[in-house]
Amino acid sequence: MPPDEVPTPPGPVGLRERKKARTRAAIQHEALRLFRRQGYEATTVEQIAAAVEVSPSTFFRYFPTKEDVILSDGYDPLLFEVFRSQPADLAPVEALRRTVRAVFAAISEDELGDMRQRMELAFAVPDLRAAALDQLARTIRQVTELLAERLGRPQEDFALRTLAGAVLGVMLAAELHWAEFPGTDVVALMDEALAHLQAGFPL
Repeated sequence: MPPDEVPTPPGPVGLRERKKARTRAAIQHEALRLFRRQGYEATTVEQIAAAVEVSPSTFFRYFPTKEDVILSDGYDPLLFEVFRSQPADLAPVEALRRTVRAVFAAISEDELGDMRQRMELAFAVPDLRAAALDQLARTIRQVTELLAERLGRPQEDFALRTLAGAVLGVMLAAELHWAEFPGTDVVALMDEALAHLQAGFPL
């Protein structure tokens, strides 16, 4: 595969899966609209559900808590799937770079706007900051497992965990820079951050 070629991210297949993806996205988008208008704390699950014209029980099928509207998205399963599809001869960080370019290049401007708002809320609301740290720890474990699977090494391998932490750290730094400078290209920033990691952080 040429260096700049990336696989097309697989999307939901079948009417049921597409409908579920649309409903999840609609709930998240309307929740963010309400958070902007009246604040995170003042917005209830019932108000979000009413805005999307679904029941609160339907909301909870997609998001177990109100926090999850901010802290979860549909990208991680897709990122993991695309990462697994990368050629076996690629080094792990290069495979991750191609994965990020493939998945995030397909995201619309509206989705990127929602992603930025979710990130800003995660840092602005104290309860969300604590939950975001828990989520980061879970994601480090998941990425460690992915690396172990790819490299045929045990999940307890400390080097894999440190690499997973480094990957997520540089991506978080790129997202924080993007939040501070909204006109920048977040996909390019994440790719540059991973390239810097790949090169051993030359300064």
